[in-house]
Amino acid sequence: AAPGSGPGLGHGSGPPATERVLFPPTFSVSEIKNKQRRHFMFLRWKQQQRKEKLALKKKRRKEREALGDKAPPKAIPKTIENQRVYDETTVDPNDEEVAFDEATDEFAPYFNRQTVPKILITTSDRPRGRTVRFCEQLATVIPNSHVYYRRGLALKRIIPQCIARDFTDLIVINEDRKIPNGLVLSHLPDGPTAHFRMSSVRLRKEIKRKGKEPTEHAPEVILNNFTTRLGHSIGRMFAALFPHDPQFIGRQVATFHNQRDYIFFRFHRYIFKSEKKVGIQELGPRFTLKLRSLQKGTFDSKFGEYEWIHKRREMDTSRRKFHL
Repeated sequence: AAPGSGPGLGHGSGPPATERVLFPPTFSVSEIKNKQRRHFMFLRWKQQQRKEKLALKKKRRKEREALGDKAPPKAIPKTIENQRVYDETTVDPNDEEVAFDEATDEFAPYFNRQTVPKILITTSDRPRGRTVRFCEQLATVIPNSHVYYRRGLALKRIIPQCIARDFTDLIVINEDRKIPNGLVLSHLPDGPTAHFRMSSVRLRKEIKRKGKEPTEHAPEVILNNFTTRLGHSIGRMFAALFPHDPQFIGRQVATFHNQRDYIFFRFHRYIFKSEKKVGIQELGPRFTLKLRSLQKGTFDSKFGEYEWIHKRREMDTSRRKFHL
């Protein structure tokens, strides 16, 4: 069709263009050959779809108001989370086997209050400024953590030195093209070791409406949606980084939220506006983790025994199946 012809696109007298556009049921934008016209018609089609959706929503709301208490319950929308494929390794809090494993695993000394967390944070060789600042800010989030730089030292030599100095965990921040892109978390002295892909890193100065600098108070820790046996282990690893008794006077909270196997980290401060209203300020930094592997023992790239490895072609066959 020539430009300017077709339904709703002619010039001259007639109703406004927004009223003239009436797409037939079999209308397909992809059949339009002209690129500009195709893009224009697609925008019009999307606008019409939005109007129809809004009109239907208003109609349903009026029907519910007219019915009052007799209105049927609202339908629960289908999402990827609530359509999740059931995982046979989902943890039951009352399971005796799970309780026994928790009492005998590598984190039992921490949860029995026999050890106090002491964290070493280091980087890949020759870290750039952004990675250095991220490590310094991460050290203000995790109490009793110390930042040291690698200077060419291999991790296999760092780990014995950490154990000799009573460090309970080792965090390694890797980078690529000056951007932090990986995190290795190793629990000492017996493991396990988790390797994460890191993305969406935001430093404090890059966060809008951020609060003041965090204080030295020990924060609360919130772990969300770590429901499987694997997720339970990862959640216990994160919990073991922080002291047992949070100092509530600091009003700070560190959150690890698992959603679709992506772990979102946020650091906030509570703001009590009144007796009933509570607001939050994000303090930063923020980042997102994706588990790539879980290894028994401490870091060993050659001879390490892996409990779990993310294999995309085998494991990501369904969008509704999650592992954490």
